[in-house]
Amino acid sequence: MRLLILPVLPLALSGCVVAAVADTAVDVVTLPVKAVSAGVDAATTSQSEADEKRGRELREAEEKAGKEARAREKRCREGKPLPTDDCSAVSPN
Repeated sequence: MRLLILPVLPLALSGCVVAAVADTAVDVVTLPVKAVSAGVDAATTSQSEADEKRGRELREAEEKAGKEARAREKRCREGKPLPTDDCSAVSPN
């Protein structure tokens, strides 16, 4: 009985071994491609990413300008303007 099973066993396992070797070979071949692709994605900026960044910069600049304008108006109302403040548009209280 053992003599009959032993010759058949390598043939039965060879399909599993070949499939595993083939899967490993495919992984080894595609790994450099995936690595380069990830590097290119990290190094380049898409148009939508550039648009988002520009929009963020504009919002931050507008927030900063608004904050400076409010501070300038407050200084003018309190009668303590800086030499660079234009208080002609601000009505004193």
